[in-house]
Amino acid sequence: MVSQSSSEAYTNVGKTSDLTAVQKATIVSNKEGKTQRLLLKRLAVLRALCPNTLMERQREGKTGVLQMECHDRYFMIAVDLAVTGEDPHFEAVDRTGVYALTAQYAAACGYTLSVLTFLGLVELRASYFSCHTEKEDDGYTFSFNLITTLNGEDTSFGLNKTCFPQLPWSPREVSCEVNYMEVSVQGEVGCFAGMSDWNLLRPMSSSSSGWQVIFQKPDEQVLPMNLSKAYEQDYMFDMKHGRIVFRTPYGQPDSNVSVQVNGVPVEVVHASVFSRQSWVVLMVDLVAACSTYEASHDGGYMTWETPEALYPSLGDSQISVGLNGDFVEQAATEQRGFMKKHNTTIHIGIPYNAEGGYKKSFVKGAIFEFYIFHFYFKQVLIDEDYKETVIRCHRIVVTPLLPCELVIEDKTILEEGIFTIYLGHIPVDVALTSVQLNGHDFSVPFSNESIILTEAAEPNNTHSYTLKVPFDDPVVVQEFSREHAAMLHKLDINYTLTMPGSESYYHTASSVALLDVSPPVFESNCTSSGISFKLDYRPFDYLWEISIGSDLLTSALAAERGYIMTNNSQTLLLDVPLFTRGYEYRVRAIDLQVCSTDGTMTVVADLSTIIPSGRIPASFHLRNEHCQAKESNGSRVLFSFPVNSCGAVVKPQHDCFCF
Repeated sequence: MVSQSSSEAYTNVGKTSDLTAVQKATIVSNKEGKTQRLLLKRLAVLRALCPNTLMERQREGKTGVLQMECHDRYFMIAVDLAVTGEDPHFEAVDRTGVYALTAQYAAACGYTLSVLTFLGLVELRASYFSCHTEKEDDGYTFSFNLITTLNGEDTSFGLNKTCFPQLPWSPREVSCEVNYMEVSVQGEVGCFAGMSDWNLLRPMSSSSSGWQVIFQKPDEQVLPMNLSKAYEQDYMFDMKHGRIVFRTPYGQPDSNVSVQVNGVPVEVVHASVFSRQSWVVLMVDLVAACSTYEASHDGGYMTWETPEALYPSLGDSQISVGLNGDFVEQAATEQRGFMKKHNTTIHIGIPYNAEGGYKKSFVKGAIFEFYIFHFYFKQVLIDEDYKETVIRCHRIVVTPLLPCELVIEDKTILEEGIFTIYLGHIPVDVALTSVQLNGHDFSVPFSNESIILTEAAEPNNTHSYTLKVPFDDPVVVQEFSREHAAMLHKLDINYTLTMPGSESYYHTASSVALLDVSPPVFESNCTSSGISFKLDYRPFDYLWEISIGSDLLTSALAAERGYIMTNNSQTLLLDVPLFTRGYEYRVRAIDLQVCSTDGTMTVVADLSTIIPSGRIPASFHLRNEHCQAKESNGSRVLFSFPVNSCGAVVKPQHDCFCF
């Protein structure tokens, strides 16, 4: 083997996070292992692939594996946290043994483990060059143990799959994963063309024939180290499947983190691996370079940037962008407005509502939303030797917290007599758990038959609730408004909205309805013994007083006069026997009617046929109440009054006037 060299751009910055503290908690389980199992769109799709329900899988001892997929350059396993328990572990298995995938070991060996609590799953991605992947012919075999904890007991499940990548390998391929960088080159190298500074290559011993590595930095001379020592520092060098592979976690001591390319921070590790064979030195240059630009937000877009020429290129590169592993070619990417170039920098913009993203809610004094994208970037460059370099980048991009404005709409129609209140634009992962109506608490779903709450699905992964409360329901406050001369119905609403793992959010609303007020209406029925009255109370009838003549109707008055009265909150029943006080009798039986020459009219009326013997009315008057009787003896009554008084009607006739 002879050396291969390359002139490659130096760029680097330390590993940075694209997540705020709040948002990061939704992606990685916290120290207490609390997990928010929110079944959003992707989880629904994943679970649809499995024939059994969650409880069935638990009863049957299923692994909880939702997906095992082979992609172009990595293998992926997705596991349901609800089945595996809150803290599943993976072990890599090969012919040499079993290896626990800790965070440190995973980064060094080409594994990425992401606990995605917002989806209720854990995802494992493995490079085709990961430490324990075995290749036979064209197949790459991955073997893992999944360790789950249910009811305090650990259970191990073996997971195996062989992948056959269809895409041919390029001369150089770079993978920018979340937790490591990996570069692989073809093992068949050409003749070594020379090196600018041989003094950098100083073997540990003149007789040493072992492989060594020197990590090169600009303007700095670094001593070489044996590969065994590099392994101890989590660097990985390997000749695997016919390719030379170099892998390094981010933020290593030998990383170049101080240089930016066109204002874009990247991280570069430049490793020169060499071996002295007698008087011949064999060398391979391996450079891992990845953009570490921290995604930002701008006008409804999440933006991410990378230099166009991280590696040498003769002209424009070919770019593909994808969400959740589904790549869109450059023409479609530009058409959708996802990508644009500025000088020598590639700008990627992802709309908040782009298909393939996930929307997550957060409650803290208000309801917020943020969007999460599994972002994939692929770039193909051609160097001066017409050799192809392919860069693949995988990032989790998160928007800032965005206020979620709920929509409240009063749809009450007075003629229907029902409050109708609409509450909408509620994120799908936020649920209404209770409603307070004028201080009365109602848990959702309601058990009260007269009050109706209806839930409906809305666009953009939101839902709504419509509340209906009759005006006459006891929970409604009713009072007379003197200002409006109307009956006021008032409903104060306090909605309690919750989501797993967050505090409750309270959203208030109020509705008022004004109705015209009319006097009470009695039903009456005449019988042989008297008159019966019935009044079915309306909510506002208390505003009116009921009297018999000028006397207020009370229980005492009814008892005094011999009325029979029943009164409750719903109905008033009043039976008034004949000849009890309060009746007015109209008599037309005239015994005598005399008009005197002095203009006085005298009338005598016979009462014996109307009023039972022995009963004497309290008073007598003509139609005009001011014309009282002059005399009465119980059976007859006498009135005497001027002809031009007491409402007498004068009608002229031929030669006289008739009174």
